[in-house]
Amino acid sequence: MSSHTESHNEVPDRLSSQEREEGAVIVAEDPFADPGMPPHEHRIQDIDERAAKRSERTVALLFVVSMLATVGFIVSYALIPIDQITYIWPFGDVSALNFALGSTLGTALFCLGAGAVHWSRTLMSDVELVGERHPVEASPEVKAQVLEDFAKGAEESQIGRRTLVRRTLYGALALVPLSGLVLLRDLGPAPGDKLFHTAWEPGSLLINENTMQPLRPEDITTGSLTHAMPEGLDFHDHDFHAQIAKAAIMLVRIEPEDIKDQQSADWGHEGILAYSKICTHIGCPAVLYEQQTHHALCPCHQSTFDLADGARVLFGPAGHPLPQLRITVNDDGFLEALGDFEEPPGPSFWERG
Repeated sequence: MSSHTESHNEVPDRLSSQEREEGAVIVAEDPFADPGMPPHEHRIQDIDERAAKRSERTVALLFVVSMLATVGFIVSYALIPIDQITYIWPFGDVSALNFALGSTLGTALFCLGAGAVHWSRTLMSDVELVGERHPVEASPEVKAQVLEDFAKGAEESQIGRRTLVRRTLYGALALVPLSGLVLLRDLGPAPGDKLFHTAWEPGSLLINENTMQPLRPEDITTGSLTHAMPEGLDFHDHDFHAQIAKAAIMLVRIEPEDIKDQQSADWGHEGILAYSKICTHIGCPAVLYEQQTHHALCPCHQSTFDLADGARVLFGPAGHPLPQLRITVNDDGFLEALGDFEEPPGPSFWERG
């Protein structure tokens, strides 16, 4: 006990009086030495050229699969119809195009990445290097050293020696961007005159969207708003939404003396007027109807159209009136169209006259 006390008290006795007054603390030296880097263990590819060749072929195979998957992506995009539905276990009924594009592009990217990883783990140099911290701005000597290390790394990667890996890598990298280029096809082809034509034809009956029955003049009451579409459209058709987006109309009945535009009156029947209900701003349905003023309001950006005056724009960002559809009554007493819209319906576009 006494020896322990003496050894414990010997340390403070070696401190000067000033150190004792300042409360100096003695920190013991670290008893654990830096073990350093463990000895380097060579990979099988470093000592066996046959193993290196197997790794090279594996990397090349992954790059080739990436190339084939990219070609499959392009072929799928070009040949599979966009509306084709296919049963694929365990996903059920899915879009064949989406499934093909996702699987091929995913395979192309995965194999490209897996090939690069396998290449680096089996063929590139795996010698451990310790880099000391240095100022942010490198000195000329450091820059020269970086260039030298880069050249050495390129040499150790064996990209110059492994020609099979190099060529297949270049092929995979060259083909993968084509997937993005192919997607640009969705920007075309140019619509041509498709925007100028809808499903309305001379003699097309006006079909009530709610009852799916042809409309008669007596079905349209003063102050009401009725939604209609041309006969022949079916909710189950694959292009129904594309057709109705251009052909949808609204019918209003206004007292003939309240109609301000003579052409609108002539294109109607006994005060029944048919206008496109697609707003000419960005295509929202302008179907909020104000009975007293005969104004139609688009709820998206408040564009307001006067249906009693050729559907001209009273307020809002819409650029032109709602196109009117010329209608009449056939021998059976049903409302029918005399042709298509004189102006293309929907939002403005630069080709519009």
